[in-house]
Amino acid sequence: MATTAQQAKEGGKMSFLSAIDFHPKLFNAIRHYTPERLKSDITAGLVVGIVALPLAIAFGIASGVSPTIGLITAIIGGFMVSFFGGNSVQIGGPTGAFIVIVYNIIAQFGLHGLAIATFMAGVILVLMGLFRLGTIIKFIPYPIVVGFTAGIALTIFSTQINDFFGLGLKDIPGQFIPKWGVYFSNFANISWAALATSLVSLAIIILTPRISKKLPGALIAIVVVTAVSYIMSLYVPGFYVETIGDRFGTMATDIPTPHGFALNMATINMLLPSAFTIAVLGAIESLLSATVADGVTGSRTNSNTELIGQGLANITVPFFGGIPVTGAIARTMTNISNGGRTPVAGIVHALVLLLIFLFAMPLINYVPLACLAAVLMVVAYNMSGWRTIVGIFHSPKSDISVLLVTFFLTVIFDLTIAIEIGLLLAVVLFMRRVMENTQIKVYSEQLDVAEDTDLSQHEFLNVAKGVSIYEIDGPFFFGVATKFDELMRTTTGNVKPLVRIIRMRKVSFIDATGLHNLEILIKSSQNDGIHVVLSGVKPNVRENLEHAGIDKLIGSDHICDHITKAVMMANLIASESRSPFRTQQD
Repeated sequence: MATTAQQAKEGGKMSFLSAIDFHPKLFNAIRHYTPERLKSDITAGLVVGIVALPLAIAFGIASGVSPTIGLITAIIGGFMVSFFGGNSVQIGGPTGAFIVIVYNIIAQFGLHGLAIATFMAGVILVLMGLFRLGTIIKFIPYPIVVGFTAGIALTIFSTQINDFFGLGLKDIPGQFIPKWGVYFSNFANISWAALATSLVSLAIIILTPRISKKLPGALIAIVVVTAVSYIMSLYVPGFYVETIGDRFGTMATDIPTPHGFALNMATINMLLPSAFTIAVLGAIESLLSATVADGVTGSRTNSNTELIGQGLANITVPFFGGIPVTGAIARTMTNISNGGRTPVAGIVHALVLLLIFLFAMPLINYVPLACLAAVLMVVAYNMSGWRTIVGIFHSPKSDISVLLVTFFLTVIFDLTIAIEIGLLLAVVLFMRRVMENTQIKVYSEQLDVAEDTDLSQHEFLNVAKGVSIYEIDGPFFFGVATKFDELMRTTTGNVKPLVRIIRMRKVSFIDATGLHNLEILIKSSQNDGIHVVLSGVKPNVRENLEHAGIDKLIGSDHICDHITKAVMMANLIASESRSPFRTQQD
């Protein structure tokens, strides 16, 4: 007995563990690793690390934190995404999508609030992975994703105007419209040295890929422009462009000591909307990046493992002062194009950034902020996806409306509201399309059993007078339940049937509202002396019916597994009645 109990206990543990879909790609990759694969991964990791350097610095500054925090996030977050993630080539780190929300959280709640929100977002991501929600995230309508991505791009662009033109403004409003009002009233204060620096940087970033697509244009722009600006500041009187060191002081070269933060229900309730936004945005961006990577490499992402990996990264980085982490499409594609095929390349990328952080950080102090503004403007342009937007404008009006609503909510209000409303729109659109595709057919007198099947031989059933057949083609949820109820009222008219057959062979599931409406229909039918017979009920739907007591309400024999039995029963009931149908009494 003890042995049996122990086996049952161990079996319970195994079933619980097997239910968790957590299988990091790294552990599978190293089982069949080769020296050739290591060489290509190291090469790809070096290139990606160099490409990620200016982006990590720029995203950190634009988010309202120091360049050090941007790099720390890229190092720790990038390592953990590669180590625990479900995609072989995903490169994680800070991205442009988070700039707006991070900046707003810091403005409202400070760095301490950002740490808590990021930690909570990490927990939400892990729970999403544990509950196998990875595939569901992919079903968010594309116009919504394009809408808030384009909105983020425009917002990022607007945040860089001050440094791009060297306006020297302090305490710029966070809202989009007031911000541009301040810009327009201060354009007379343009620094021509800063503007020239920005334009040269922009030209280098744009022209470099025409020479070689493998050259990191952003890094080349930073190196060349920083060197030229430093030399000109020494030998050209009056030449001055604000640098990272001028704004943030000397950058530290030590990994920050881990620190905690206080959690209480008041803080959790206050920051939960922001944490939810970070989690949803991180899930969408990382899985979108993984999907694009799968299309190029032919591999397959474990979406749930990827969410758990992203969650673990976001749980960890706040203890080091970091900002939110997600998969980065541009860096991931750079990894692929340079030969990276396993998570080892992502780990190498993190190590390259760590070495730069430890030994080259003092040089970053000399980078002009105008140059970083140019880098971020190119990032914003690439994020905007204007070609995709033009394509969607040839789509149905509903898609265009959703895109515009999400876009303007992101720009005018903030990303939290945009994502919440966007998800609500996604649900509404999903229900609308399901309702449009769910048909309710009405039969009388004769029914073809082979209709809508692969059977070549047709079998026609004669339906007695007083028998009405309603077929629900699709899930029976609350939207369809209302539609079915309205159809029942309109088709009945002044003549009531003796038997109603509800054919449910194509009903894949039924929700609480569907059960409630079905119960009301049965009771009202019984009050009018009308029998109700259910046909073709699937096992899972029948289980729901039995839990709701529908089988006791109409009788188990009135729930048939095939339409032939249901019609025979209905015809028999009709024939035993005194008249084939009755006129409704006032």
